Amino acid sequence: MLNSDSDCSRRTFLRTALVGAGSLLPGAVHLVRTGNASLFNPAADTAPDDNLTSHSIHELAPLVKQRKVSPVEITRACLARIEALNPQLNAFITVTAESALAEARRAESEIERGQWRGPLHGIPIGLKDLIDTAGVRTTAASALFKDRIPQEDAPVVQRLREAGAVFLGKLNMHELAFGPTTRTTSYFGRVRNPWAIEHISGGSSGGCGAAVAAGLCCAALGSDTGGSIRQPAAFCGIVGLKPTYGRVSTRGTIPVSWSADHIGPMTRGVMDAAILLQAIAGYDTKDLTSYDMPVEDYAVASAGPGGLRMRVGVPRDFFYTSLDSEVKEAIEQAIAALGELGAEVREITMEVSTDRTVILAEAYAYHVENIAKHPDLFLPETLAKFKLGAGIDVGTYIKARLELDQHRRQSMKIFSGLDVLATPTAPVPAPKDSEIPTKFEDIMSKDSLLWRNTRPFNLSGLPTISIPCGFTKAGLPIGLQLSTAPWREAAVLRLAHAYEQRTSWHTRHPRTAAHGRREGNGKGE
Repeated sequence: MLNSDSDCSRRTFLRTALVGAGSLLPGAVHLVRTGNASLFNPAADTAPDDNLTSHSIHELAPLVKQRKVSPVEITRACLARIEALNPQLNAFITVTAESALAEARRAESEIERGQWRGPLHGIPIGLKDLIDTAGVRTTAASALFKDRIPQEDAPVVQRLREAGAVFLGKLNMHELAFGPTTRTTSYFGRVRNPWAIEHISGGSSGGCGAAVAAGLCCAALGSDTGGSIRQPAAFCGIVGLKPTYGRVSTRGTIPVSWSADHIGPMTRGVMDAAILLQAIAGYDTKDLTSYDMPVEDYAVASAGPGGLRMRVGVPRDFFYTSLDSEVKEAIEQAIAALGELGAEVREITMEVSTDRTVILAEAYAYHVENIAKHPDLFLPETLAKFKLGAGIDVGTYIKARLELDQHRRQSMKIFSGLDVLATPTAPVPAPKDSEIPTKFEDIMSKDSLLWRNTRPFNLSGLPTISIPCGFTKAGLPIGLQLSTAPWREAAVLRLAHAYEQRTSWHTRHPRTAAHGRREGNGKGE
């Protein structure tokens, strides 16, 4: 576990950064979890009461453009919340406070000169810690890469910089993105769910989910190979979008599987996801998995007409089996709401692939040398999972890869008579930490359950979004998953936005993130 900079305590460093006084140490300040205080004891809640951190990007952007709100103000507010809440949540591994404030000041100066770049200009975001950032360590939450400092930004980071975004730091995750819990499987400690800290935040983008939900950043970029954007989004009550395979460059990220990896936004609302996707989507000539396809104006398309007249398919045979009773009730109410909005809803059957041969083989291939040389640098569970790919021979892999291509072509045909598929994001709400097993066979079984409804859409490569659609009686979020045909992100964003505007689930926040905004009445109204 890494400690704070030796010459300056974490608390002093951030406090100094927030007031802009004194000399700051170069580089990043590394945060680690301390203490076990509940985030939900009002008397113990010391988070600053700052409404800036509860607003969405599309709410903040016009205020920033009109110079009614400063990027420096927003960045300071986020850093203050990180200071107050990260010791419990453990969402951030590395906080780049000094450079974030410098970027915010630069954005403020540009906007004052009339050089506004768009809705992300001056907006503070976080990055999952497997996305390369020049000069800032990128660890994938593993001892294997704990001191790894990339020399250049990943293309998605370059695009966000061009859009004027402010980078707050790197977010915690399930080690090497190879699991759905972010519990005991991060070199930097587990991430806690801000809705109930005894529950998991999901994975592998668990830090992203927790940070966005708790208002530590305005949005985050995560990665998704089996559900790692959508499942933690559902568990943390936010929006998570996995674009079409090849829509967003994955170059400059530590991979799991080249054939199934996706990069996408995790945000507080659908419009924010559209804004982020607009910035990061596009062809990358140096990425062999990237496709040269037109990029729409997703924000305009999301709010456009047509979202209420879509044909929605409900594939019950696979995705609706063995659902938690409260998840089932929330999803049925969400589907009814889609019908009330004007969508034509009908039950369908569809082909579903759950084969993991390609993912396991590619994950092992990437790490085979590290496994041979440094097995001690992997956490035991992660190492055991990677070794599942060791016995897959070349012939078996090639056959599975061809079958994957065939499956992707077949998956597109279902949309000849449909616009969108509607399913639960996860069959259960976020489990308690104590409910995650320790025996390897039981761990694999639990993984399969937690990713059951999300993994098929990585194999099909279809664009898929998770949006909040309810809460359990215990106050845990529930997610609705909407999927559509390749390259039709605008369609799924449009329907998701229409549903979001009809309900108020997206306005509910963990107590520490509420900042006076209403938490809803439990009925989405």
